[in-house]
Amino acid sequence: MTDNVTQAVAVRDNGPEALVQHHRDDLTLVLPTHVKGETWMRLATGALRRDDNLRRIATRNPGSLMNALLECARLGHEPGTEAFYLVPYGNEIQGIEGYRGIVERIYRAGSVKAVKAEVVYSNDHFEYSPDMDRPVHRPDYFGDRGAIVGAYAYGVFADGSTSKVVVINRAYIDKVKKESKGSGRDSSPWVKWEESMVLKTVARRLEPWVPTAVEWRNDAPAAQPSAALPSVSGPAAITAGASSDEDEGPVEGELEPEGGWPDVAQPGSGN
Repeated sequence: MTDNVTQAVAVRDNGPEALVQHHRDDLTLVLPTHVKGETWMRLATGALRRDDNLRRIATRNPGSLMNALLECARLGHEPGTEAFYLVPYGNEIQGIEGYRGIVERIYRAGSVKAVKAEVVYSNDHFEYSPDMDRPVHRPDYFGDRGAIVGAYAYGVFADGSTSKVVVINRAYIDKVKKESKGSGRDSSPWVKWEESMVLKTVARRLEPWVPTAVEWRNDAPAAQPSAALPSVSGPAAITAGASSDEDEGPVEGELEPEGGWPDVAQPGSGN
C-alpha cells in the first residue's frame, strides 16, 4: 500500500501537472488582464486530471501541451472549456479555439452588441441579396429541415448597423471538413456535431469583418464600423475556391448566453 502511494506521488510530481506548474510564470505572463492567473492555472491542471487520455498524451508529448496552453493563454481563454479545447490527437495535444471562444473575442472588442449565426437547411426559407441589410431565414424547427446546405453570420454594432453578412455554401463546408484532420472518423466532431462545426466555420469567416480583442474593452466607444472595417458591399459569399484554415474540435451552438455576455469575463465560470 505504501509503495503504491509513493508511486502515485512520484507520477504526480513528475507528470504534466508538474510541468505546467513549473512554467507557471511563462503561461500567466501572456494572459490578458481580465483573466486571473491562479484560476487559469487551476483550470489547466484540472483539465489534465479529468481526462486520463489527455494526461497520457501530455506525458508522452509535453511540448505539444505547452504550445496548446500558451495559445490558450494568449487568446485569453480558459483551458478545457467551450472557449478552448485541449484535444488529444495521435501523439500530440491540440489546442483548439471553440465556437464560444471566437464569439467571445468579438464581444470583448466592445463594438458588437450581438452576433447572429445560423445553419441553413435545404427545406428552410432563406433569402439574401446584396441590397438586403440582413438575410431572411425562416426555418421550420418542428418539421423535416432536410440536409445542411450552408450557413450565414453577421454582427450587429452598438449603433444598430449590420456588419458584413458572411454566407458559406455546402461546397465550402465540405472543403473545410476535408482539410480537418481525421474528419472522416466516427470520433471526429465533424461526424458527431456537424451543425456546431458549421457554426464555428461561419463564425471564423466573420472575424475579418468585425473587431476582435483578447482584452475586454469596457470603455469602448460607440461602434463605428466604417472606421474599423474595410468598406465593401454585398455578401461575403465564400465558395469552395476560397482559402480556409483548419476548423475542428467540439463547439457549442450558442453565440450568446441568456442575458448576454458579462461586462467582464468571469474567470472560473467554465461552461
